[in-house]
Amino acid sequence: MVSELVYERGEDRTRVVVRVEKFGKDLVVSITNDGAHLGAVAVGEYSHSDGKATVSVITRYGHKDDEIARAQALRMAQKTRRPVCVIVGIHIDRATKSEVAEIVKNSARAVGDYLASD
Repeated sequence: MVSELVYERGEDRTRVVVRVEKFGKDLVVSITNDGAHLGAVAVGEYSHSDGKATVSVITRYGHKDDEIARAQALRMAQKTRRPVCVIVGIHIDRATKSEVAEIVKNSARAVGDYLASD
């Protein structure tokens, strides 16, 4: 059974939406804003035998969504101890450095909201 949970953080241009879908024991997560697109995909895997998580990332040419995808896939795999696929596509025209930093923070906060409720 698939179920979706939604978490939002931030306002205006730095608002992000995190959607978490449970596929059996696995998770598929999207992190987007109003400019949603496919920017990067990260798959996090937890090894129960050595207690570590690893991540593999694919980034579309010219996109910079991999930083968020990698960090949140690793974090979620470590915390939930299950496979996680994180899809990130956030776009803001002419984003400032402070807006980018705020988006990174809002993404982490929204994922944290999910992890606190899991």
